[in-house]
Amino acid sequence: MSRKRNDGMRAIDTNVVVRYLTGDDPDQSARARAIVDGGAVLASTTVLLESEWILRSVYGCAPEDVAAALRAFVGLPGVAVENPSLLAEALDRAEVGMDFADALHLGAAARCDAMLTFDRRFIEQAQGSAVPTLEP
Repeated sequence: MSRKRNDGMRAIDTNVVVRYLTGDDPDQSARARAIVDGGAVLASTTVLLESEWILRSVYGCAPEDVAAALRAFVGLPGVAVENPSLLAEALDRAEVGMDFADALHLGAAARCDAMLTFDRRFIEQAQGSAVPTLEP
């Protein structure tokens, strides 16, 4: 089976995103900036999810600051994402307090009848969304 490649597009890993945003390692951060600023890079949903977790849990950044940083990052001219509308909706929810992973899960469930979870905080934060979020 062959797959058609997107000529010139390069996928980036979480560590490239984190180095770009934090500048915490001078050499790697400079290389990350050169790659991202050079354009034609794909930041997958999973890479952005992991980046959010690292920035929040390892670097101690506030969730709303992380959401704003990721929004700015994916808004750069040469950065592409898998599902822009899913990501934008998840970032909107994260900026007002919903866990980013939960926000992605809820957005991915858009065509489903319900989102089922034992996480009561998730249920509470998802109230008013298009997908009913319920305890099974």
